[in-house]
Amino acid sequence: MGTLKRLYIALTGILALLSAQSPATRASADVAGESITITYSSPSVRGRQIFGDGGLLSRDSTFPIWRAGADAATTLRTGADLDIAGLDVPAGTYSLYVLVDDPENWKLIINSQTGQPGHVYDARMDVGRVAMKMEKPPVPIERLKYTIVTSGNMGKIQLEWETHIASVSFRAT
Repeated sequence: MGTLKRLYIALTGILALLSAQSPATRASADVAGESITITYSSPSVRGRQIFGDGGLLSRDSTFPIWRAGADAATTLRTGADLDIAGLDVPAGTYSLYVLVDDPENWKLIINSQTGQPGHVYDARMDVGRVAMKMEKPPVPIERLKYTIVTSGNMGKIQLEWETHIASVSFRAT
């Protein structure tokens, strides 16, 4: 086997390993007959401190704003107009960020800029910010996970990772 082919195989393996570390995934549900989907990359803790002073996120260029996932900015797509904790969010596509300067009191940021890498954040594009309800899981959560739970025209978006569970309620309007 030639050197170039071995190099190609090695690089392909490394790229596959790197992409598997924060796999792309999504959470979705229907509310009032319309679909809501959050698309994100799901990193693992892997023994690292994530939040708080000296945590992994404190070294991000956008800190204390976090992309709410890994890699590209996390995306919310809704077919319904929503009221998210008092914030009017028209049907459409948005990026989600989280203000984590106080690891025990997060704010969800709905941003109208889409398609950007996760390390790009423009506050001028914010639709708004809402307080999230914070809880502690019984055991640390290794892989970041979003869930969307709905009932009728009401629902909840929940984000779980490390030693945090953060949620926000919404309703279709």
